[in-house]
Amino acid sequence: MLCTQHKLKGPSEEELSNFSVFRRVYIERDEVKQIASILQRGDRIHLFRVGGLIFHAVGQLLPSQMANFHSPTAIFPVGYEATRIYWSTRVPNKRCRYRCRISEHDGRPLFEVRVLEHGMEDLHYHDTTPEGIWDRVVQQVAKLRDESAMLKLFTDHVKGEEMYGLTVHAVMRITESLPGVESCQNYQFRYGRHPLMELPLMINPTGCARSEPKVPTHCKRPHTLNSTSMSKAYQSTFTGEINTPYSKQFVHSKSSQYRRLKTEWKNNVYLARSRIQGLGLYAAKDLEKHTMVIEYIGTVIRNEVANRREKIYEEQNRGIYMFRINNEQVIDATLTGGPARYVNHSCAPNCVAEVVTFDKEDKIIIISSRRIPKGEELTYDYQFDFEDDQHKIPCHCGAWNCRKWMN
Repeated sequence: MLCTQHKLKGPSEEELSNFSVFRRVYIERDEVKQIASILQRGDRIHLFRVGGLIFHAVGQLLPSQMANFHSPTAIFPVGYEATRIYWSTRVPNKRCRYRCRISEHDGRPLFEVRVLEHGMEDLHYHDTTPEGIWDRVVQQVAKLRDESAMLKLFTDHVKGEEMYGLTVHAVMRITESLPGVESCQNYQFRYGRHPLMELPLMINPTGCARSEPKVPTHCKRPHTLNSTSMSKAYQSTFTGEINTPYSKQFVHSKSSQYRRLKTEWKNNVYLARSRIQGLGLYAAKDLEKHTMVIEYIGTVIRNEVANRREKIYEEQNRGIYMFRINNEQVIDATLTGGPARYVNHSCAPNCVAEVVTFDKEDKIIIISSRRIPKGEELTYDYQFDFEDDQHKIPCHCGAWNCRKWMN
């Protein structure tokens, strides 16, 4: 017997008559953290796109470039790269990619654009301003559209900085969070430095208390942070001596604390402008006494290499971040350092810097010496060697017991 199933006429309760959605869905996200996490993973690997702009790399700015590499509406980091998808200058009604880049030439920004179009030879444009490049591109596009009897292009509304992506709000949040951009005097800040912006800290901003006096100077004298003269009480904590201010639980769990520090340090601190000098590191949450806050990281080099690099950095007019681990090794954080290098000096510090051995390797850990409330700046005593009056570095910590000099 043949059985057939017939569909009932009329609407059914379980049948969708259309795909319309009659409710609003709200997605809560932290845009700043999202952008920062993308950048933290490395340039040229993880990108983000805003409309017709694909962001590749933010670049960086040296202290000597701050004065010239910005306009009232945009900052021009050297090494900035982005791709703009826009109309072709050679094929009507077709789009292509414009790879935008900012470099340096004779101490001034140089804007370059490479046109990438499938099956055609790349075109290259360069100018001292982004408007100079994009004016030429837009005029060629407008001419091609006129010849093809296409809709007229309103060229007055196409701005060079906008086409470069420098005025896109997501990009502006990033460029305004670059170290040292406070020195861009003519730039009108829209967002300001965000404390949660986790950018690679590659550039040493000018005016750092740990590497130069506050008075203007063209010669920066290098100083090496010293870990050999720290308090015996803190040193005994990690060597297992009986007389120690720490609990036994702290002493015996130092390995687990260090492993936890490697993954949680970003929740402990944030970078912001310091009342002491330049940039500083601040507590992102309440930190209890004897907390491992952050590790001082960089390139581990020998003394001979450190002496050679100091001379190179001096010639480049860089501030120098070096921390001596022992008599043979130095951590150089000048170019490849982490946020710990921005911890300022204070004569009444709330942290100490200790050399601790983990898995047969010496690590420099910043540890809180008292309870630190959220928002307080982290400081420790640099323990610089005392020098003559000619090489004295003034101290600006503002503590009640300030020694007036750092060395």
